[in-house]
Amino acid sequence: MHNPAPFRRRPMSMTPLIDVIFLLLLFFMLSSTFSTFGEIELSQARSGSSAPDTPSDRMFVQLGPDRLTLNGASVTLDALLAQLEAGQVLVSLDPDTTAQRLVDLLVQLRLKDGLSVLVLE
Repeated sequence: MHNPAPFRRRPMSMTPLIDVIFLLLLFFMLSSTFSTFGEIELSQARSGSSAPDTPSDRMFVQLGPDRLTLNGASVTLDALLAQLEAGQVLVSLDPDTTAQRLVDLLVQLRLKDGLSVLVLE
């Protein structure tokens, strides 16, 4: 016996798909980690014709992904903070230095009083 009625498709419900997408979104939001980055206070440039007030004591720091030198001598971060006195610190970056490494150094340098930090390009 042959069924004379044509086959009719029912419209597909989008509710299960939306539920699955919501569950995936919830899973990825809860399983991800949110890292906090240190904030750096940037000084604004000043205009004027007065003589710049440069400190007389300058120290040169070179920062790389796995090295830190003070005036050409290799040091650790703790030793660097112990050796720094009041004055100006010039920070030079290696081309492959990450921004997070620079932020970590600048946060530690900000804790020392009397330091003026200048990052060279």
